Amino acid sequence: MLLRQADHRLGLTEAFNAVLPDPRDPDAIVHQQLDLLRQRIYGIAAGYEDLNDHDTLRHDLLWQSVVERDQALASSPTLCRLEGRANRATAVAMHRVLIERFIASFAQAPAELVLDFDATDDRIHGLQEGRFYHGYYGDWCFLPLYVFCGDQLLVSYLRRSNIGAAKHARAILKLLVMRLRQAWPQVKIVVRGDSGFCRWRMLQWCERHGVKYVIGVAQNPRLLRGARKLMNQAAANHEQSGHKQRLFGWIEYAAKTWDRTRRVIAKAEHSEQGSNPRFVVTNLDGDAQAIYDQIYCARGEMENRIKEQQLGLFADRTSCHGWWANQFRLLLSSAAYVLVETIRRIGLQGTELCKAQVTTIRLKLLKIGTIIVRNTRRIRMMFSSAYPYRDLLHIVLGRLNSA
Repeated sequence: MLLRQADHRLGLTEAFNAVLPDPRDPDAIVHQQLDLLRQRIYGIAAGYEDLNDHDTLRHDLLWQSVVERDQALASSPTLCRLEGRANRATAVAMHRVLIERFIASFAQAPAELVLDFDATDDRIHGLQEGRFYHGYYGDWCFLPLYVFCGDQLLVSYLRRSNIGAAKHARAILKLLVMRLRQAWPQVKIVVRGDSGFCRWRMLQWCERHGVKYVIGVAQNPRLLRGARKLMNQAAANHEQSGHKQRLFGWIEYAAKTWDRTRRVIAKAEHSEQGSNPRFVVTNLDGDAQAIYDQIYCARGEMENRIKEQQLGLFADRTSCHGWWANQFRLLLSSAAYVLVETIRRIGLQGTELCKAQVTTIRLKLLKIGTIIVRNTRRIRMMFSSAYPYRDLLHIVLGRLNSA
């Protein structure tokens, strides 16, 4: 019920259905495309990642009810054919819907948006198109690129793994900035990423277009020489106090291939395990430690969002042979994340589960044992009187219905 109400509030599946063409003969259609999208997305959100799960779920009365049908839903071969007809235009259209839903989630123009870029490994399941071995991860995998703004997902872009982490990131950033500034001309945009995204062309584009950035830099001998005085001071302070020491400073740095020198935050940390320096390039003004601790380190929260995608919503279930079918699966997982995140952001705000991850929300609010009775006039769901989250469920439903 919560997934359906979140979908009603966002209009997510209807928006997907509106932009995705259906090449089937209208006179021969039994299962509408909108029903197929809802069936698949709700299934992923509820924990059913495999297509063959739907051979049983299609007969579930509640499942039929939330999809708004009164007969058996689509079988796994029908859902497989939906995935098989995906192409590049499908991926572009679905990403546009995700971005438009993100923009629509704001009641008024935000003052600042922080866009987190990160890549992760997606192990393959066989001989999928676009497979490559990745030396860092030590396996055959894809290398999808994610872009989040806070907890909200904007981009989930499947890529081959024989590339650098920043491949196509600049083009995606350009498209995002153009659309966001079209909606909010005065918004301040900050790009955040690890050292895999430290590419001078991306930094240069940000500088030319008034975009702020705070991006990690991989340590090298030149950076270490520039921070040596700071590192020596941290080591001396640790030896004197016996406690971990953290010192911050600014250094000027340009790699040989860069177009110019840029400001880099140097963090000199020394503890019982020895020296642990870190470097971050940024065009933000302010105190070096504040930028590092309060802005750059906050990107670690994105790792939890990717974990929810990969583990909780099966984004790594890219086992189709075709490339675009796997991209479509990644976007279906992303759509499921958007629905659950909406439940958390709107329905669970200020409650005990306001920070709960997908798996917790699923177990406590989505997968609840009920008795279902359906006739021609109404659908009745009878919950156990011992259900411990009854009051919370009422609150969430009320908030999702109050659009």
